Parts: sequence; C-alpha cells; structure tokens
Amino acid sequence: MEPARVALVGNPNSGKTALFNALTGSRQKVANYAGVTVERKEGVLTAPSGRPMRVLDLPGTYSLRARSPDEAVTRDAVLGRLAGEAAPEALICVADATNLRLVLRLVLELKQVGRPFVLALNMFDIAQRQGLRIDLERLSQELGAPIVTTVATRKRGLPELLEKVEAIVATRRPEAENVWREPTATEIRAAHAEAQRIFKACVKPPERPDTVTGKIDGVLLHPVAGLVILLTLLFVMFQAVFTWATPAMDGIDAGFAALIEFTNAHLPHGLLTSFVADGLIAGVGSVLVFLPQILILFFFILMLEDSGYMARAAFLMDRIMGGAGLHGRAFIPLLSSFACAIPGIMSTRVIDNREDRLTTILVAPLMTCSARIPVYTLIIGAFIPQQTVAGFLSLQGLVMFGLYASGIVSALLVSFVIRRLFWRGAVEPFMMELPTYRWPEPRNVLMNLWTRARIFMARAGRIILPLMVLVWVLSTFPYPPEGATGPAIDYSIAGRLGQFLAPLMAPIGFNWQMTVALIPGMAAREVAVAVLGTVYAVSGEDGETGALSTLLKNQWSLASALSFLAWYVFAPQCLPTLGVVKRETNSWVWPTVMFFYMVGLAYLAAFVTYRVAVALGAG
Repeated sequence: MEPARVALVGNPNSGKTALFNALTGSRQKVANYAGVTVERKEGVLTAPSGRPMRVLDLPGTYSLRARSPDEAVTRDAVLGRLAGEAAPEALICVADATNLRLVLRLVLELKQVGRPFVLALNMFDIAQRQGLRIDLERLSQELGAPIVTTVATRKRGLPELLEKVEAIVATRRPEAENVWREPTATEIRAAHAEAQRIFKACVKPPERPDTVTGKIDGVLLHPVAGLVILLTLLFVMFQAVFTWATPAMDGIDAGFAALIEFTNAHLPHGLLTSFVADGLIAGVGSVLVFLPQILILFFFILMLEDSGYMARAAFLMDRIMGGAGLHGRAFIPLLSSFACAIPGIMSTRVIDNREDRLTTILVAPLMTCSARIPVYTLIIGAFIPQQTVAGFLSLQGLVMFGLYASGIVSALLVSFVIRRLFWRGAVEPFMMELPTYRWPEPRNVLMNLWTRARIFMARAGRIILPLMVLVWVLSTFPYPPEGATGPAIDYSIAGRLGQFLAPLMAPIGFNWQMTVALIPGMAAREVAVAVLGTVYAVSGEDGETGALSTLLKNQWSLASALSFLAWYVFAPQCLPTLGVVKRETNSWVWPTVMFFYMVGLAYLAAFVTYRVAVALGAG
C-alpha cells in the first residue's frame, strides 16, 4: 500500500516538532524557541488501521507569505511546488492552545489552499491549567476543519489525531481549488479582522488572568536584573562543567590508562602494540574523556530551552546584538553554534534579510562549539590549579567562563566591523513570541542528551579514529636512520613537517608538536587533543608516564599554553563548516573570507597573548 503523504505545519514554538517525534519516533531536536526546525524533516508511521503514512515536519511559519528561506520551504511544500516532492494529501496544522490567536491567520490561509487539514490544539493541558475556555465545536464550524486536542510531550490525543487524518486521506474527495495568492495590504487587514472575530467567538479568557508569568517576566526581562540573571546562569553552567564532571572524567581516564597498560603488557612489543596503544587507544581515549563535560553543558542548555527561558534570553540580548550589527533573530543560530557551527549556520535561514544573515554566518563559528571543549579542558586542567576564588568559585570554571565570554565578545566585535566594511544600514527590528513557561520534560531532555552522546561518540569513530591511524603512521614512519641519536619521532614525516613549520609558529610560542596538532584539527577541532595524545605517546621514549595533561605541563611553558588557548578562541574552521558556508551562500567568496580572517585573528591573539605572558614572567 502506498504511504499517505501528510505534512505538519504551524507557528514556531507550537510543539510541532515534539508532535512529529511523538508520531514517528524520530529523534529530531525539540526545543522551546522559534526556529528549531530549519529544514524539512521526514518520518514514517503506521495508522491504527495499518496504513503507512509518510509525515513531513515543515519549518515553522506565521504565514504563507514567506520572508525567509525556511518559510519558503513550508509555502512551497504546502502548495505542492517543492521540486521532486509530491504534494501532501493532508495537512496537520499544529497550534499552541495557549496562544490560539497567533495561528488563526495561518489557518485561514490554509483554507484558501484547498487541501484538507486537521487542526491539532497542542499543549492543551497548559491551556486548561491557565483557565482558557475554547469552544471546540464552534471553532471547528468556523474553520471548516476537524479539531483534536493534543499534548505531544505526553503522547495524549495522538490516536484521535491519526483517526481524523486517516479519515481525510481515505475519503479522497476532490481538492478544492487553490485560491491563495500573495495578499494585498487590504486583504491582510481583512484576514486579521476575521481571525480576531473567530478568536473572540470561540475563546474565552480565564476568569482570573495569569499574573505569575507577568511577575516572572518583570524580573527576567528587566534590562539590568535580567542580564545579571542571564550571566549568573551562564556562570553557574561553566562552574558545573568542571566540578560535576571531574569524577566521571577521572574514571574514564583511568579506564583508558588501564587499557593501554593491559595492551602493552599482553601484546608483544613492536609495531602492532604501538599502533593499538599509542594510535587507537591513546588518540580516541584522549577525546572521549571529555564526554561528561559536554553532556553537562547540553543538560543546562536543554533545560533552559524547554523551560521557555531561551526566548527571554534572546529578547535581553537584542539591544546588545543590535548595537553590534546583529539581528535579534541571530541569537538562536548563535546559541545553536555552542553545540556546533554547522546547525547554527544552517539555522540562519530564519533571518530574512540577506545582509543580516551573512553577518550571522560569518560570526557564528566564533561561538565556543563543543569541539573546543576538549582543547580548553585539557589546557585548563594542566595549567590552571584546582583552587577556589572567594572560597567557593572554581578558578578553572572562571577561566572556562572567560573563554566562552571571549568568543561571544569577539563575535560582537567582528559583526560590528563587518557591518561597517561590507554593508551599512540599520538592522531590521526584531519581533519574537515569548512562549509560556513550563517544566522541562525529563524524557525530552534525556532523549536529546543521548542524541548528543551518540553524535560525539560517532565522531570519535567516524572522524577521529581514521585520523589517528593516519597521525600514528606519520609519527612512526620512516624509522630513524642507523646511528641516529634523537627521538625516533623527530625523523618521522610528522616530526619533519612540524619542524619545517616551526619557524612560522615560533613567534606565538608553539613547538613542533603543537604545530602538527593544528593540521588534522582542520577536520575537527577536538582532533588536536587526540593528535597530541598520539604524538606524545609515540615519542614517549624518555620514560615519562602519566596523563596527557601531566606530559603537557612538563613539556610546555605557561605562556605557550595560554597562546594555544588564545589560538583556539579564533581557530580556523573545520572543513565541513566551510563547506556548509559555501552551500548556504552559494559562493566560495564567504568561506574564503571566513577562513583567512579567522586565521589572522587566531595568529594575532596567540602572538599578543604569548608576548604579554612572557613579559610577565610566564615564559
């Protein structure tokens, strides 16, 4: 039986993606701010009757009048204009039941398209708790469509929703004529008035208005108190990254050390043992040890997203970002870039103005992505003492907070310069819906944490492992000539390459091992840690033992370590990110500009940091 084609459409932050996950079991990201779904997503489900259905999760939109690339995808899919994609047989319009006024304009436009649809009033439990009274029968008559109440995060109302959709698909009535077209200003005002009329006729406000949300927003959105709270939350988050993760990291580190020791003890001394212990285990283990910190960071981010706070943070940052030449909508792509610059750059499609979008793309990689965490943690753990400031603040956490703040400040400064160099003009005003506060769903948080763990471990297997094999080969071959007195690695390809480039990097305090680590780090930043682990493991003929951080503390000066950190604040992008920038801008000009400006900033920052540190006696 041919699967029925059904498309999910609705306002941003209506719970549409959560409903898609509940229907299909898809592990797509679910969050509580506008712009989560940037590209069309697809899943498959089986209806109660056994009929298969192919479900499309379309980007959130407030209207079919597309103003950005993601909204254009939704419009074209609904109208059946997507190249290579058949028109959907039915639509599910997902609405936030607590904010029904916002979706009615879109519903009226969908009626004009002529495709059958079901209106899913999602988050209906919250609407009931708020005391909203919705006349479902009257609303269904006004809109000419069946209505189902749902709670996607708890999978409530899904059987009824599927029954309605299946009934629409099975009927196979001829579609009404599509009369939708780009409306005039007069038609927009008329549609707004009609939506207002329907809302007043079908929705009765609570007898006791919600004052709790207003009181909370009065504090969290205060221009001074709100920023203090935001900075405090970020500060606590980075303190926790170090203090909470230490036991788990120590356990993982000890496990890999024991595995290396076991390998060396039970395999015959030679090339195979070196490959397994120094290449595979030391390389991959030096990266996986940072998994607990990454999960703790994402735990905080997911909790803030699901609670509804992230939209408030975007509102708070709008004035600051606008002064730097960034659109308020850039907050969401920049926030996504804390995980990885690739989804952050892709989510700039929520920005409709081309100049604002390009500015955001160019500065998104300056956000401290999760791939930088292993590098930061390694250097901080090796060179910053485990002590407290003011009796309760972790010094290591303060340094990590400073590195994240450096990335944010540098992004604002670079944006300011870009707007002055490439294009002038005022940034467009920013309007954003503030979602209802709600308790984060443990299932959603755990599901997304598991997804992040799988992605991180998959990168270790798919990218880091092959690169470590290559680095081990380059660090091992060729063998030193007969009668050589130096370490064997000095005669290898990696050693010679590092020594060849050493004069270029000497002014910023890098030795040849640090230089070698930068090259494969272009594939993925965290690979630099694995390369250092492999290079120092292969060259460990001097009897030094212990964790990589101990080796680095003995081999590097504090000035060189600080220079390495400064380099990675602006580190040139990994190759996949440059590829995504090319795809999003449809030009090699902007990836080239990005690469060279970041190389220049990284070298300048490392040079200044190293020279100042040496002058202060840290050399």
